[in-house]
Amino acid sequence: MSTSGAAAAIAPEPQHGPGPVATADDEVITWAEFRAWERQLARTGACSRPIRLRGTSAINTASGEVAGGVLHVACGNRRETACPSCSALYKGDARQLVRAGLTGGKGVPESVATHPCVFATLTAPSFGPVHARRMRGKTVLPCRPRRDSKDWRCPHGRDISCPVRHVDEDPRLGRPMCGDCYDYEAAVLFNFHAGTLFKRFTTYLPRHLARLAGVTRKKLRADLRIRYVKVAEYQARGIIHFHAVIRLDAPGTGYTLPPPRYTAATLCDAITLAARAVRLDAPAGPGRPRVRLGFGPQTKADPIWRQPVIASGQPLDIDAVANYIAKYATKSADVPGLPGTRIRSAAAIVALRCPAHHKRMVAAAWQLGSPQATGDPRLRQWAHMLGYGGHFLTKSRRYSVTFAQLRRTRAEHRRLERQGDGVRDPWGRPLDDTIVLVVNDWTYAGRGYAAPTPGAQLALASADRARGR
Repeated sequence: MSTSGAAAAIAPEPQHGPGPVATADDEVITWAEFRAWERQLARTGACSRPIRLRGTSAINTASGEVAGGVLHVACGNRRETACPSCSALYKGDARQLVRAGLTGGKGVPESVATHPCVFATLTAPSFGPVHARRMRGKTVLPCRPRRDSKDWRCPHGRDISCPVRHVDEDPRLGRPMCGDCYDYEAAVLFNFHAGTLFKRFTTYLPRHLARLAGVTRKKLRADLRIRYVKVAEYQARGIIHFHAVIRLDAPGTGYTLPPPRYTAATLCDAITLAARAVRLDAPAGPGRPRVRLGFGPQTKADPIWRQPVIASGQPLDIDAVANYIAKYATKSADVPGLPGTRIRSAAAIVALRCPAHHKRMVAAAWQLGSPQATGDPRLRQWAHMLGYGGHFLTKSRRYSVTFAQLRRTRAEHRRLERQGDGVRDPWGRPLDDTIVLVVNDWTYAGRGYAAPTPGAQLALASADRARGR
């Protein structure tokens, strides 16, 4: 949120009466104007680009008074780059949703914490050598070291070794060693079909779990249900991978413990086998064979415990998992220069000022979406997302509470806070249903603040500092 345009002064808050108006070289505002903007920001949760609605909320049939005008409503955008305020609220809800399925609460019994539960990561395969930050414990290893690097070349004559120990902020991370060797079409097709791959994974998982537990599939369905919540995350190379919390419950509407033969260790092994078994053949255009897609060999699965334990060299506890998934639920392809809205033409791709690697992925998605290639227009619709058009946070039906339940509870709590002294009409008087007719007739009037006044800029800056604290 930019606050560079806020160049105004405010008089000290008056002790009696309206008080004097403060003056500055270029702008003048009063405390009343500033307080009015602060109240408006509070109603929208300090949303940076609220939705403006125009209409009527109530009519006083006795006096003819009409309450209405322009109403600001929070945009509700989950992306942190689009609206930090709404994104922070979404992140908090996501954390509560994940945590309720791990420890209980929000209508889920606390006994759910004793169920077998696993944190799994399903990654994409390699589409070509890229720069990466390799770790061994806390030691950063060289990216792609080779003793014979002078003699080692790709088919295009480029050196694909890298002795550099990359830092987190290195812009080369995720970029291919050779752009001509990198399979951009397969990478985009993986993003496009990632949701289908995960759906097939959930189909194969019970089969492998039944085999490892030594029971039939029919017996498994009678013994347990698999619940999960997953989040999609972009890797540095622009490819989607999934983080999932997978829990075992007994059948039924309650949250009861499954039979003891189904352990977290058995679930980890079943996840690994199911991820390896997932395959999907996708069309890649005329003159090219179908591309076989699947998850990569780096799939990991670690048990989640009530107390921190060492799993795969890292402490894996409930708070860490809930915070991790909530963090990535608000992320997207945060690439400088990559648009946040749909691309409408091939000329817009040429004009993009993003890294060459991501620009080639956008171009590949646009080409694959043409009638001469796959003919699927959704590839062009999601070209700005590098081919991925799925939801970033999904869950099974009975994993835990839903976003709708959390939002209804919060809205009811705020309504009770505002109406602690009784329900009032838009004019601040006690509501009389026989006199006041509630209409609530609103139409869309635009996005953002219509008039960027000095008061609005100062209030937005104040909200920005409050979020920082």
